[in-house]
Order: sequence, then C-alpha cells, then structure tokens
Amino acid sequence: MGGEATAHKQGRSRGFRERTIDIYIDADACPVKAEVYRVAERYGLRVFVVANAYINVPRDPRIERVVVSDGFDAADDWIAERAGPDDIVITSDIPLADRSLKNGASVIGSNGVPFTASSIGMAMASRELMSNLRAMGEITGGPKPMAPRDRSRFLSALDEAVQKIRRRQS
Repeated sequence: MGGEATAHKQGRSRGFRERTIDIYIDADACPVKAEVYRVAERYGLRVFVVANAYINVPRDPRIERVVVSDGFDAADDWIAERAGPDDIVITSDIPLADRSLKNGASVIGSNGVPFTASSIGMAMASRELMSNLRAMGEITGGPKPMAPRDRSRFLSALDEAVQKIRRRQS
C-alpha cells in the first residue's frame, strides 16, 4: 500500500486529483479508533490504521489497515512520511505529533487535545522531564483512563479539524 499512498500524495500535491482529507491513526494503543471511524464515515474520509501488528478494522473501502515492521518507530515513520497539510494525525506520541505538525498536518491526541505549533514545545519538554524522572527511578504513573468527556472532546476536536481543513480547501 505504501506506493499507492505516496502516489496519492504526489498526485494531490501536483493538482492531478481532488484534494482529500486523510486520517492517519497511530493505532497500537489508540483508544478512539471507533470514534475516528464514525467521523470518517460521516464525511467520507479515508483512514489509515497504522500499527506493527494486525489490528481489526471495519470492512470499509475507505479504511485501510497498514501493518509495518517491528522496527523502532516504524509506524511513526510511515505516518510522518505521508501526512501533510490536508491530513489529520491521531496520536498520543509526542515526537510523532511534532513531526506531523512540521509537515503541516493537523494533530489530535487521543484525549481530544489538539497539538499545535504553540503547544508542542511544552509537550516535548514535559515528555523529556518525565523520561528523566523515570530514569532516576521515580514512579510517575501512566496516563489517566479515558472518561466519557474525553471521548466527547475527541469527537469535537476531530470534527473541528475536518471543518477547518475543508474551509481552507475551498
């Protein structure tokens, strides 16, 4: 599939095809895949579910499962090489969010909080701080479990990102 997505992006950037909005899900630990599928169906968007292991996806021609190698950051690399200004990336991975933002993509965390050019620096610094604390033996805990309001915030942020890209395209 890699070649087809690349050809799609190249064709789109050269104006051969109508510009579409693609959604890329960093799927290994994504708790909001079902929400993405619903929004994508409503707007008729393509979704790439990227993981380094087999993940069930709905039988829908617009939803594509992409299984990458087990290499370090293979899923992140696949997404970052393809996501651009008319795309949305769903991830909780801060370095992937940073790379995607630099490519012009809209990025939303699975908790519904968008990453932006003005917020990514603080997120990267916090990530580094937490990594250093863990390396020193501090117990920092994991992310909070998803609450219904997080899912609602995610749906709202995804819908807003789609609308913003559509307005920019017209």
